[in-house]
Amino acid sequence: MRIAVISVLLFVLTGCGDPPAPPPEKDETTEPWYAQTIGRVNEITQLAEEALKNGKPDEASALIQQGEPFTSQLLSVLHPTLAAMTAAADLDSLYARMLYSNRHYEWAQFLYQKNVARWKYWKPATPETERRLKEAEAQVEDCIVKTSTRKLPAMPKK
Repeated sequence: MRIAVISVLLFVLTGCGDPPAPPPEKDETTEPWYAQTIGRVNEITQLAEEALKNGKPDEASALIQQGEPFTSQLLSVLHPTLAAMTAAADLDSLYARMLYSNRHYEWAQFLYQKNVARWKYWKPATPETERRLKEAEAQVEDCIVKTSTRKLPAMPKK
C-alpha cells in the first residue's frame, strides 16, 4: 500500500514541474525578404515623391497605396528594425504632405501623429530619431493651427 501511495505522489509531483521552455522566436528581420521589402518601400516612396514633384498626384497616390501593405508587413514583426521604421515613416510622411496640400489637415495630422509615436518610443534614441520626432511634432502642431484657423463653408440658407 505504501509503495502505491508513494508512487502516486511521485507521479503527481513530477507533473508539477516547470513546463519546457518555448522554442526561441525566429528573428524575421534577418530574413532576406525583410531587407528586400525595406528596399521596395524606399523605392516606392522615391517614385511617389518624383511623381508628386512632376505634377502627377494620382500616380503618387497609387504608389503610396501600393506601398502601405509592405510597411504593414515590415512593422508586424516582433522587433522591427530602424531601417523598416524609417521606411514606413517616410511613406506616411509623404502621404501626409499630400493630404496637407489638399487641405485635409485632420488626416495629415493623423499620419504625422503616427510618426510622433514611432519616434517618441523608439529605443535607443539617436540624433536622427530625435530630429524626426521634433519634425513630426512640428507638423502635427501646424495641422492643429491650420484646422483651428480654417473657415468652414457657409451653410445654405433655407
